[in-house]
Amino acid sequence: YGLTQQQREQVIGDALTLTDMDGRRNDLISGLSRGMQQRVSLARVLVHDPELLLLDEPASGLDPRARIELMEILRELRRIGKTVFISSHILSELADLCDAVTVIDRGQVKYSGPMDLLLETTDQQPLWNLRLTTVVPGVIDRLRSLQSIADITEPEVRSGRDFIIRAAAGLSGNDLLRELLPLDLPLASFGQQRRHLNDAFMDLTTRGVPA
Repeated sequence: YGLTQQQREQVIGDALTLTDMDGRRNDLISGLSRGMQQRVSLARVLVHDPELLLLDEPASGLDPRARIELMEILRELRRIGKTVFISSHILSELADLCDAVTVIDRGQVKYSGPMDLLLETTDQQPLWNLRLTTVVPGVIDRLRSLQSIADITEPEVRSGRDFIIRAAAGLSGNDLLRELLPLDLPLASFGQQRRHLNDAFMDLTTRGVPA
């Protein structure tokens, strides 16, 4: 890449530090685990500081720890401004990692756009997940008394602290939260319900084996 010796030493050190492989710089690659070999491959393509990286199944065959650590490296690359294209079948990891997604089924693009938009619930009026830190007696009746709430249910596995809320037509999450706060409930979290990427993928694609 036309680097001087001094530049090479600096760039190699930076790439190994970014991939957390600096402590193994004198090891034989053939003696490294598959996860560490993946890190070496990533460090190698970073030597010329590319703006765009194309990764094909980067986490394939890795153990859980190696996959988690690789995803952290990819998040860091995104943070420092790199554009990363990933081709992968491990959907659970892509949902948290990617800003945008393209779903291809049998050569046809079924969806291409923001990840958040794909994972939104399909209902016209979105659902919201409410979690409390503790069980509050009679909380469902108190919530149902709010005009901003059209419906409230509990998940199949009931904890007494988790609720699924459908807001009244035309109301946003901010509107809903504004009415929840005066109830002085012990809120742990509140957010829009999202589909799992697996579910969205199955809805968009056709069965691989005919019935």
